[in-house]
Amino acid sequence: MDAVGSAWPTAEVGTSSGERIQTRPYDTEQRSDLPESELPRAQGSRIAKLAVAGADAVAVATAMLLAALVRHAMFDAPEAIGPVIIVAVVALPVWLGVFARYKLYTAAAVTSFTAELRRILHAVAAASAGTGLVSVVFAQQISRVWLLCTMFFALGTVVVERTIVRQIFRRARSHGRFQRSVVVIGTNAEALAIVQMLGDNTALGYHVVGLVECGGPNGVVAPVPVLGNWRDTVDILRSLDANGVIIATSAIEEPAANRLARELMECGYHVELTSGLVDISADRLLTRPLGRRPVMYIEPVRLAGWRAVAKRSFDTILAALALFFAAPVLLVSAILIKLDSRGPVFFSQVRVGRKGKLFRVWKLRTMVADAEDLLDDLRDRSEVDGPLFKMRDDPRLTRVGAFLRKLSLDELPQLWNVLRGEMSMVGPRPALPSEVSEWSEEVRNRLRVKPGITGMWQVNGRSQTTFDDYVRHDLYYVDNWSLLTDLAIVAKTVPVVLLRRGAY
Repeated sequence: MDAVGSAWPTAEVGTSSGERIQTRPYDTEQRSDLPESELPRAQGSRIAKLAVAGADAVAVATAMLLAALVRHAMFDAPEAIGPVIIVAVVALPVWLGVFARYKLYTAAAVTSFTAELRRILHAVAAASAGTGLVSVVFAQQISRVWLLCTMFFALGTVVVERTIVRQIFRRARSHGRFQRSVVVIGTNAEALAIVQMLGDNTALGYHVVGLVECGGPNGVVAPVPVLGNWRDTVDILRSLDANGVIIATSAIEEPAANRLARELMECGYHVELTSGLVDISADRLLTRPLGRRPVMYIEPVRLAGWRAVAKRSFDTILAALALFFAAPVLLVSAILIKLDSRGPVFFSQVRVGRKGKLFRVWKLRTMVADAEDLLDDLRDRSEVDGPLFKMRDDPRLTRVGAFLRKLSLDELPQLWNVLRGEMSMVGPRPALPSEVSEWSEEVRNRLRVKPGITGMWQVNGRSQTTFDDYVRHDLYYVDNWSLLTDLAIVAKTVPVVLLRRGAY
């Protein structure tokens, strides 16, 4: 791991191996004098949870209302409104209780959008069954159509509402609000990597106030203060008004970790332990007892069998629907392209598909007709590293092409590639043969799945990310694929496209 630079003065602390680690000095008196804004805490968490519960109630009530309107429009015989109102009023707290049961108000359980989506699916199904039970218990006759429509509408309204809530929290955390002040246990490479990650991504909601030394060789400059020895962790947490720790398990011996975790939990502090795994989806981890030890089983990713059939069905249905509704947009785009510049409407290019099979990808033409011939003269002006070529103000772009790219409309013809089975709706970016020739063996693992129109790289910055990020996102998708992941990526693609994030 690269050293992390610091403008703070440094001191040296001895490690168990006799090596020295440079650290920032810790001054309790100095820290206590800092203004509260510089020591963010998880204040107002109960109010925030109540606000989220209120938003859930509005989303569910909206779904119930929409279901009643649909039921009324579908049948000539109107349904008695009284029983529906009684069941809805009584069932609404049941829905919130079920949501709480499925830990939708527990931040640690809904860290990722995929994990939250899975819990929403289960919770909505269970709450819908609970609504039916309410109607039986209170002897209120309601339409099964209303109940079924409520479930499907609730899936949509709750997912939309939770997406909005997630964005609000991410933005608030990025500005220092709703942060949990934590101490990281350890000063080794893993602990420092955690500090850097949480510092780079404040939207995760953690504010690291310092490290606690427990031995282990390292020779880098710590980006936050080293507060003392692990045996004094409780006193350190109290002095800083922090409310939790993250234990880097590779930095501390097992008996010490057990003793420390037990002591901290008895004092009411949040305790989190690292797994030592990187880029493995938490959704694949199953904790189970193995004798006295809790162990994590990693569920394998199976890309064959019924899962392959489900993914292909998902691709075909979604691509067919998207192509049907996009037909007018394609027609207007084709007319504008012909009016704007000379050349064909469509642009095709050979790309590398699953298992290295070559295929021809289709796009709306966004550049001048001889764009490929001009590429060699522009390669040294690429704004991304690695074999990719990306240029924000590419002179080969036409006026209409620049607009189409901003909204990703140029990629709509790739729906035809999906219907042909050459691409998927979700997957790694389809690469050029010249790019693949420069890949390492590790990067070639991207070819285990079909390339996609959208993917993890596209919804996490696109052209604004580095080549290493591009590879990491795609390999993460290949290694952790699930149908729910595809659904989550498709859902995240819509705001990314509409807000034009990273598109040029």
